[in-house]
Amino acid sequence: MKACVIHGPRDLRLEDRDLPSIGAGQVRVRVRAGGICGSDLHYFNDGRVGDFVIREPLIPGHEIAGEVADVGDGVSLVRPGDRVAIHPGRSCGRCQACREGRPNLCQSVFYMGSASRFPHMQGGFCEFVTVEETQCHKAAATLDFSILAFAEPLSVALHAVHRAGDIMGRKVLISGAGPIGQLVLLAARRAGAGEITMTDLLDSTLAAGRKNGADRTINIGKADLGDATGSNGFDVAFEVSGAPAALNAAIGAVRPGAVIVQIGSLPGGPQPIAANRVMAKELDLRGAFRFGNVFADAVACLENRRIDVSPLLTAVLPQTRANDAFQLAKDRGSHLKVVIEF
Repeated sequence: MKACVIHGPRDLRLEDRDLPSIGAGQVRVRVRAGGICGSDLHYFNDGRVGDFVIREPLIPGHEIAGEVADVGDGVSLVRPGDRVAIHPGRSCGRCQACREGRPNLCQSVFYMGSASRFPHMQGGFCEFVTVEETQCHKAAATLDFSILAFAEPLSVALHAVHRAGDIMGRKVLISGAGPIGQLVLLAARRAGAGEITMTDLLDSTLAAGRKNGADRTINIGKADLGDATGSNGFDVAFEVSGAPAALNAAIGAVRPGAVIVQIGSLPGGPQPIAANRVMAKELDLRGAFRFGNVFADAVACLENRRIDVSPLLTAVLPQTRANDAFQLAKDRGSHLKVVIEF
């Protein structure tokens, strides 16, 4: 089979790999679509994501959908021909985090397309993958593969909103209007958020935010939050950009006692953060890492169109043009989500 393989910064190759074997309880999936994530872009551009550095050739990709090709002994939830979204993580089910219902924090997790462990955990930007039966989530045969591939990033957004707690009627700030920021916007609207302000450095992504339901958008390269903060400040902030300056701006813009959810990956190493203001305002600063038990909900939202992600899909290219796809995905001014077809 053909696979997209990153060897280092800006070195992505289309290579031949063996067809993955299949065992009891496993499913071999013919990959049909894979979305390029921000972490995939970091691996492609920089050879690293924060502290996770590529040390061997890595197949990227964890936003994938396809159809069941073969099933191993004992598999009963899916059968050949089924259309599925693939949950990219396999947790151990035994550690303290798993027992607490937080499998995304499992220290033994296998997460597709990640260099956080060595040997690396190979991803899904290839023609076939073998996964556990429990990783396969069936969807209607009428749902486009490119839309179904949004299940993983939508899960990230749903988890982040869950981490914030009850946001019904709350005044919300979203820093970063890229694909995850847009999905957080859609998820926050679904959760009943009141007024939502979105910030970014690009007018084009902010325009997309307005179309997706943001009440106010601000280009922070041209203006500050100003009147949007109000007399008390925001009740909840979602920091999606991964910029330390954006986190500090959120710390300054929320009211005392507010919640800040850090979703974006900050640069590796120590960062200058206004920690004294976290203390003095008694803020809840919460991380949101990948996602917990929301993947089935994400698939249902896509299948039933409770959340419409189609405006975020800006380009679909074949696997033979994977390098072009990554180049398009780098252009945040023109593209939100770029999908590779396999």
